[in-house]
Amino acid sequence: QVQLVESGGGSVQAGGSLRLSCAASGGYISSRHCMGWLRQAPGKEREGVAGIARDGTITYADSVKGRFTISQDNAKNTLYLQIDSLKPEDTAMYYCAAVCRQGSLLLSRTYIYWGQGTQVTVSS
Repeated sequence: QVQLVESGGGSVQAGGSLRLSCAASGGYISSRHCMGWLRQAPGKEREGVAGIARDGTITYADSVKGRFTISQDNAKNTLYLQIDSLKPEDTAMYYCAAVCRQGSLLLSRTYIYWGQGTQVTVSS
């Protein structure tokens, strides 16, 4: 059973930075599967922010390009999301997801396994 555990969320002021981590376990090998980060703000649908395909191709949502950087350490089976220049509208629960069906890395329905999420709160 694949398990994904996120960490690194917190409360920061606008303009600040955070680095989110997602540790995968349960026989999961990150180099063989796609992984991604999605977020859900209160009252809104879950949206994808960044994903890495099996071939290493990276996709970002337009709203985060230039501010968010996704990366992975295959030796540690860990996915990261570096978030810079945070804005209040980035406030959300951030989820790590892995193992994909066919489809866009920015869509929730593409992913099979999910973590429990880590909260990011940005104050103005």
